[in-house]
Amino acid sequence: MEKQAERVPCASGMRARAAEFVARVTARNRLPLDYSVASLRVVDFLVDGLRKGGADRERVSGPLLALGAYVGEVLVRRAGAVWVDLDEAQRGYFGQPVGVRMPDGRVWNPLGKVLNRFEAGGPEESLQTFYLTLHGRARRRSAA
Repeated sequence: MEKQAERVPCASGMRARAAEFVARVTARNRLPLDYSVASLRVVDFLVDGLRKGGADRERVSGPLLALGAYVGEVLVRRAGAVWVDLDEAQRGYFGQPVGVRMPDGRVWNPLGKVLNRFEAGGPEESLQTFYLTLHGRARRRSAA
């Protein structure tokens, strides 16, 4: 029963989920998952590896959720987003219980974006490109 509850993500647990994933993966593989925009290319590579390995979505749902948490946490740390629990209408639209709200109020779905990359692959589903073309990011202040 506890394991099922753990599978349904909530906004308050996403940062910890991402940190746990990074600690586990970087300890074994020394992957450069440092919450940078450039590290999203590594996420693209990891998702592609799961897909090319022939795993079905159900079998890799845990790693895909962890990768989605990581992508969302990059948005939180680099773009000024915050994790939010989605309302019923948003859940219906995105198919996910959590997302991120950007500084301009827009809500995005990093968990779903990772699933899209897994299911469709290809450069049009790149997670790094998703970040770089994302509307509503906080503008970085340049040093004077």
